[in-house]
Amino acid sequence: MKIRTVIVDDEPHALEIIRRYATHIPELEIIGACSNALEAFQMIQNTRVDLIFLDIKMPRLLGTDLVRSLKSPPLIIFTTAYQEYAIEGFDLNAIDYLLKPVPLKRFLQAIDKVRHFLSADFKTTQSIETPADASTPPVAHYLYIRVERRLLKINTSDILWIESIKDYIKVVTADKSFQTKQKISVTEKLLPLGEFMRIHRSFIIPVNRVEGYNPNHIVISGTQIPIGRNYKQICAQQFNPDTGFLYRPQPE
Repeated sequence: MKIRTVIVDDEPHALEIIRRYATHIPELEIIGACSNALEAFQMIQNTRVDLIFLDIKMPRLLGTDLVRSLKSPPLIIFTTAYQEYAIEGFDLNAIDYLLKPVPLKRFLQAIDKVRHFLSADFKTTQSIETPADASTPPVAHYLYIRVERRLLKINTSDILWIESIKDYIKVVTADKSFQTKQKISVTEKLLPLGEFMRIHRSFIIPVNRVEGYNPNHIVISGTQIPIGRNYKQICAQQFNPDTGFLYRPQPE
């Protein structure tokens, strides 16, 4: 799979370094190189972009402001000489943050994170479109979130529920919970289809973890999670509304 990539930097030398590094990665397809964020904005509106190497401190429009202006930004790797922008970059859910001059080793590490992210998403799509062989073990799917300035990899099979708290989400597993600044609507798109469902504007749950149900809440690991008014019908279709308990089809 080709990763359609744009490089954005107002320093020609820094732009050329990233372009040269990219020649070592066959799946990186450099579809554009921009000297400012406004030029990059126009390119993103007119073509599909999977990944941006983005400088932050540029004239007219900062790289961070470019990301904020995009409704559905592609994957972002910030490249900058200013370490003080790191926290802001991570708050925008960047895949990585590279300090100039960028060493080849750090570049390759950042690309490895991109591969993991896209590979998980691709495998999920394949598992939906291709009938599963009973002899083939299920493919693991991972959710990547930014926690304390690092990218955390969570196996989605470990998730009990995801809760939205204002501009943050809390991902709850059996052992611990993790909080990150991210919209629940964005998180919902990163989860494997058919395995998770939204039952409330503030809650996403894995269907196979549900232990009990009634029209007002479901139970996971002994915890009651509310069902939102706008989600009651879809929950009624998923679960048995007559008995008040989860309907689990018996294996043939």
